Amino acid sequence: MNGNGDDKENPWMQIESLAKYQETDPEFIERLCRFAFDEVASQDDLDVRTRWMAILAALIGCQAVECFRAMLPEAFRLGVTPVEAKEIVYQSAAYLGMGKVFPFLDAANEILAQSGAKLPLKGQATTTWENRREAGTQAQVDIFGEGMKDFWKSGPEESCHINRWLAANCFGDYYTRTGLDLGQREMITFCFLAAQGGCEPQLISHAAANIRIGNDKGFLIKVISQCLPFIGYPRSLNALRCLNEAAAQGGEK
Repeated sequence: MNGNGDDKENPWMQIESLAKYQETDPEFIERLCRFAFDEVASQDDLDVRTRWMAILAALIGCQAVECFRAMLPEAFRLGVTPVEAKEIVYQSAAYLGMGKVFPFLDAANEILAQSGAKLPLKGQATTTWENRREAGTQAQVDIFGEGMKDFWKSGPEESCHINRWLAANCFGDYYTRTGLDLGQREMITFCFLAAQGGCEPQLISHAAANIRIGNDKGFLIKVISQCLPFIGYPRSLNALRCLNEAAAQGGEK
């Protein structure tokens, strides 16, 4: 690929929100896009669908709603399903808070509606309000180990309700849903945390959880690498440091 401005030679310019910069900032956009969509994309063998799921999660994590809006149709074209995209948005609420998620939900709904999708999509919930805590605890155990079995009732009396909410809401309401498996859910959580920054203790914990359930260090390095053009070097290097710490704690080199 080269920088001659031909859409056939530069397929990223078919993304309307990027193509407009050919007129105003041609040198910048050519180099930016060649890096993100050629050099980085060809760095490793991470499958394209996983790559785009990670990118969508990272864009939510760093609050890049306009870029998310531009990239979502490309993610759909390359294999991410509407259900998977919606599940990424839904799960982000537990890690970023509802105030930061609605713009992405609106963007996803607008793009899906434009494509002719019927909303709401098929439901993916597997829990009820009554059993969500128990199911969430089981998800925590499956991901982090048996030490999480009674975590929901641990901590000081004045704050133990937050651990209960973590089991019931974060894990019971989201991780128990179909549409994404546990490995994919842990991978996107890693991306949410890496992209928003300031969550290093949680990022180390979830790096370790990813490794525990099969998303090994090599896989997560590939994920960080593919997210780097979208979240920048400081947060990518922080994520790599947290991953290395988690891997060292688990005996992985």
